[in-house]
Formats: sequence, C-alpha cells, structure tokens
Amino acid sequence: MTNKELFEALRMFEKEKDIPMDYMLMQIEKAITIACKNYFDGNEDVIFKADPEKNSFDVKLKKTVVDEVFDPSYEVSLEEAAQINKRKKFEIGDEIEVPLDPKKLGRIAISAARNVIRQGIRAGEKGQSLLEFQSKLGEIVTATVERIDPKSGIATIKIGKSEAMLPKSEQIGCESLSEGDHVKVYIADVKDNEKGPHAIISRSHPGFVRRLFEQEVPEVFDGIVEIKSVSREAGSRTKMAVTSSNPDIDAIGACIGQKGARVNRIVAELGGEKIDIIEYSDEPEKYISAALSPATVTKVEIVDEEKKSCKATVPDGQLSLAIGNKGQNARLAAKLTGWKIDIRPQSGFYGEDEEDEEPAAEEATGAEELTEPAGAEEAAGAEEAAEVEEAAGVEEITGTEEEAAEE
Repeated sequence: MTNKELFEALRMFEKEKDIPMDYMLMQIEKAITIACKNYFDGNEDVIFKADPEKNSFDVKLKKTVVDEVFDPSYEVSLEEAAQINKRKKFEIGDEIEVPLDPKKLGRIAISAARNVIRQGIRAGEKGQSLLEFQSKLGEIVTATVERIDPKSGIATIKIGKSEAMLPKSEQIGCESLSEGDHVKVYIADVKDNEKGPHAIISRSHPGFVRRLFEQEVPEVFDGIVEIKSVSREAGSRTKMAVTSSNPDIDAIGACIGQKGARVNRIVAELGGEKIDIIEYSDEPEKYISAALSPATVTKVEIVDEEKKSCKATVPDGQLSLAIGNKGQNARLAAKLTGWKIDIRPQSGFYGEDEEDEEPAAEEATGAEELTEPAGAEEAAGAEEAAEVEEAAGVEEITGTEEEAAEE
C-alpha cells in the first residue's frame, strides 16, 4: 500500500466510522513505536511525522554515533552516519535520526503493530458510541427496531450508528414491536464497562412522558409551564403535576390543548395510557387533594411534616375511587407528591373512635401509612369498589380532575 492509498483509506474510515484521522494516526504511531521496541531490543525513541495534505509520513529511529558498534539497535558507526546524512558532519556521541521502513520491522513486530491498530479502532468506536449516547442522555430519540428476541421480547434498537437493548420491562404495557418499526425511546442512563459503552433506554420511564410533553407543548418547552413531578405505571396510568409562571396561561389547559389535541397525541404514543394532569401547589394539603383526583378529598391532615405523612379524608362513597384499582390511584398520588397518604372514609372505619386519633386507633383498624391502606377496600367491599369506580368513570380519565369528575 502506498502512502496515498493509506491516507485515502483513513479518510474513508473517518467518514464511515466517525473516528478522526488524527486519532488513527496516533494509533499508527503507537503501533510503530511498539514494533520498533520489539525489533530493536527496547529502542522506542521513534520520530513519527505525518502530513495528510501531502499524503506522506516519515518514520525515524534515534541512535548514537559511536566509533565501534556493539549494539546495532542503539548505535551506528561514524561512517554509517555519514552515509545516512551527507549534509552534516558527525562526531562521536552525536545522535542521528535513522530512516526506517516499517515494512522491514519483521513479521512478529508488524503483527503486534496490527493488533495495536485494531485495539485503537475498537477503542475509537467505543469512544464515539459513548459520546453519541452521552450527548443524548435524558432525551428522546427516534430509533429503528433491528430485531426482536422471540423468547424474552427484548428489542435490539439502532440509535444512529450504535445499538441498544430495550428490555420487555422497559416497553409500554402489552405493546408489540416489530422489526423495522420506528419508535421513540428515552435515554435514561449511559454505562461503560468491559463490553463497551451502552445506553439504558426506556419507554416506561417517567422522563419519557416529561420529554413527550416538552416536544408537544410549546409552553412546556419554553419554560412557561413547568412539569413539577411525574409518577407513572407504564401502559396503565400517569399522573403529572404542572404549574405556570404566567398567570394568564392555564398550565393544565396548555398541556391538554384545544379539544384535547395535545394530550391525545401523547396518549396515542403511549398506546392509550391514561394521563391525569393536576395543578401543583406549594401547600401540601392542596397538592395532595389534587393528586388523589378523580376522588373528592374533604380534608387533608398533616401527621408528620418531617416524615411527610398525612391523612386524607374522602366521602364514604369515594373511598375505593381514591384508592383506585388495586391501589393504583393512591400509589401514584404518593409517588407524585412524595407524601405517605393514609386514606380514610369520612365516617371512619368500622369500630374506630373518630374522636380518638391516637396511633393505637390506626393499629386497631389496620390502616397503613402507605399509599394503599390495608383494610380499606375490604371495608368498602370488593363489589362496591368495582361499582364505585365504574360509576365515577375512573378508567376513562384523560386530562384534568375536573374532566374526570364530569365523566
């Protein structure tokens, strides 16, 4: 291969792999240095010069001019030095740069050099993949489904020139992906280990919903409407708290859009996942009340502000609605607000002394401080819970709590 062919190959490699030519020249220099060290008994005093514009590179090895050569790897005679560089008059002890032909370094040395270049290429590819993933961290990218594992359901996703794995647990509900599909994924994290850099991608991450709203709602993208918190059970329901820095702009209305156009496009991307959008408040009582929508909350009592625990009282007929199907509504409200919510009916639990609110009363009734109070659904009755949810339309909520209440 001529010098011109070498540089043309490097330019093509740079274009296809996005690995800079300077990086590859550094790897070649490193490889030649190692080859010289192996071939010249440890002498690695190499001078490497490359000029891509002129398609030239020059390799020389420093040696010492001596009267009598004992180590050819490090020494040259005075006569040999004069032949190498006829323009300069050398004296004993001078250093001379001896031109080298890398092709004559020996089979073993050249093989070692090739390995170094290969390792450099792999490292360069890893570095480019890492940079590509890191530049997209916390963002949504549109990727292509390369293949689907028929057993595990894991999807191999092509992102730019890199690949990432989308586990079944990070997919939305029962969505069915196919090879060749173009899907939006959220870059949740980037890891780098012995196998190389890889992106942790997801469609079930709460950040996925947040970024979808940023893409769909200009007010969110511009920062006028702020998404304060998102809690999500992918494929089923999301709760999102929003607030507006401009009193003239309705935060919830901006996210829903005219006739629900904006939120409906996001719901479609999420495969029909329900989205409850509530107004954020700095007052915990108001915030928790809104988070428990579509249920109406009559009172919120702060039990322990430091531990963020509270009691929420709801009308007797809305206890199951507040708790939600299998505790989902209460669970999402707790994740959204960061508070432990003990939900109670207005009349109190059976056998509970309403005037005595000591912890012993909670223990006697089996009420927990978690999002899904033990005994709550049992007290209301399983059949009654299903009827209340159906009557209130809890499965059809998409938008604000006001819309939910109307439904």
